[in-house]
Amino acid sequence: MPLWIWVALGSALGGVGRYAVAKILPAVPGGWPIATIAVNVFGSFAIGTLSVLLATRDSSGEAAASAEAMRVFWMTGVLGGFTTYSAFALETVNLASGEAPWRAAVYILATLILCLAAAFAGRAFVAS
Repeated sequence: MPLWIWVALGSALGGVGRYAVAKILPAVPGGWPIATIAVNVFGSFAIGTLSVLLATRDSSGEAAASAEAMRVFWMTGVLGGFTTYSAFALETVNLASGEAPWRAAVYILATLILCLAAAFAGRAFVAS
């Protein structure tokens, strides 16, 4: 199966997962965008974990092709469809243009620190 189909299937699953989280944790006008930060932090942990678990060790043959299909399905497709930078950007702009623009700065820093920490933790979790 062509790799782009794996990406498309994974993206569909990730997008549905993202939609489900947004329904479970709905945005409150002027409040913190909890759903977006939650999916981005979880996605960062997951991609850190998968980057180790799905690392291609055999660069030839069927095993490498299968490993690449799983890598693009999970990392590019599922996690690409699940996590969201565009929503993060829009929510940051909305927070910055609200009554308390400092919230935007806190949101940016919290997202950056938590996502990087989650990616490192995901890699460390598998490596231990």
